[in-house]
Amino acid sequence: MIKEISKKQVLDRIRFENPWWVDGKIEDDYQQMPRRLYFELFKPLVYERDIRRAVVLMGPRRVGKSVMLYHMVQDMIENGADPMKIIFITIENPIYNNIGLEQLFSFAKEATGLKDKSDWHIIFDEIQYCKDWEVHLKSLVDSYRKDKFIVSGSAAAALKFASNESGAGRFTDFLLPPLTFNEYISLKGLDRLIKTIDITWNNKIVDFYSTAHLEELNKHFIDYINFGGYPEVIFSEKIQANPGRYIRQDIVDKVLLRDLPSLYGISDTRELNSLFTTIAYNSGGEFSLETLSKQSQIPKNTLKKYIGYLEAAYLIKQVKRIDQSGKRFKRDNFFKIYLTNPSLRSALFSPISSTDEMMGNMVETAIIAQCMHRDWFTPWYARWSNGEVDMVGLSETLKPLWALEIKWTDRYFEKPKELKSLIKFCNENNLQSPIVTSINKEGNIEYNGLNLQFIPSSSYAYTVGKKTLEMKKNK
Repeated sequence: MIKEISKKQVLDRIRFENPWWVDGKIEDDYQQMPRRLYFELFKPLVYERDIRRAVVLMGPRRVGKSVMLYHMVQDMIENGADPMKIIFITIENPIYNNIGLEQLFSFAKEATGLKDKSDWHIIFDEIQYCKDWEVHLKSLVDSYRKDKFIVSGSAAAALKFASNESGAGRFTDFLLPPLTFNEYISLKGLDRLIKTIDITWNNKIVDFYSTAHLEELNKHFIDYINFGGYPEVIFSEKIQANPGRYIRQDIVDKVLLRDLPSLYGISDTRELNSLFTTIAYNSGGEFSLETLSKQSQIPKNTLKKYIGYLEAAYLIKQVKRIDQSGKRFKRDNFFKIYLTNPSLRSALFSPISSTDEMMGNMVETAIIAQCMHRDWFTPWYARWSNGEVDMVGLSETLKPLWALEIKWTDRYFEKPKELKSLIKFCNENNLQSPIVTSINKEGNIEYNGLNLQFIPSSSYAYTVGKKTLEMKKNK
């Protein structure tokens, strides 16, 4: 006779997951972990009561979503919430298999022993493991008007699609990205390295961030590229000694072998894994469906689906191409693909040094990663028969607004005339102040009618991450 999980076991598990019901605080391990800078953006959404909405916290695996939720529990308790009325349930746990969200909420209330009817905070972690979660969550939001529902999940795009389709007007989405370089510096307590500078950009004086300790900042930037996407990794020398084991097993394998097949019904995970490995090794390179199909022996339509799946898992980001006049191509035959987090590559293969031949690509990957979660911004790159510009910003009418050349060398500071593609693109599109990144060089150079602004790559990455956070706060 097959035994079923008893109600008592479920109630015991729920009590175990909510230790603050007993002592009014989260576990010491979580208390000691520093809060991500994104916590201050997330917090107001949880406290919002005037608009009746659930909060959907999305992001790739291991970027700190669960830890942020525990920090939120502690913050609520410190701000006067009754610890007994804060419920935390990890849907991924097999003991909750085939139990609906409303039934879990009911069990949790029973587990507390409280008779109160309202003012609960309910957190469902890893919500994607609940079938049709968006339908059930919308029903909960509509039925329990005086309670606040917060959910998290790792399949960002799949969650967002379900959230938009079924949760319109009932859900507020919040994307937690991998650590930005700005957050890395903050979490490591290295803010002393940073200073503010003014640069001239597009005929305006704007504030950027720089350093008086460039050698030290560059060292941390290389560490960030190798290990910096995940909060746990930056504080653990043990994990850094073997990042492949931690990241490949805990992040890549789970996403490629478990999350995606279960969410999308992928049958050939070997093919998908092979494609991702190829992309990861060549992050920042230009791809076409034609060459990828020939190389991998995977049909183009299947490739399109796989690339879509990998974007859905927030592992990669496609960047589309424009020509030297800033115009889009009618057919997107060529595109660049970047890892959303450069440390994925070092985990799959090996950490790289400042002189590694792939360092240029990984610096580009790291800088692109700083702005991937700007939902109001789409990066482009320009490419034509004999030239390329790494990153271009377009206006709403698709006119080039600015150009960026990402370099891991100082040679162009001494020889700006070698920046032929950038100079041609800027002159053709009336751009006066392109930015060129370097290893160590900082300053302005007037050349061929342009004001070339050189900024060390590490400073630029820090600036983009910091400004992204500032812009989000002001939105």
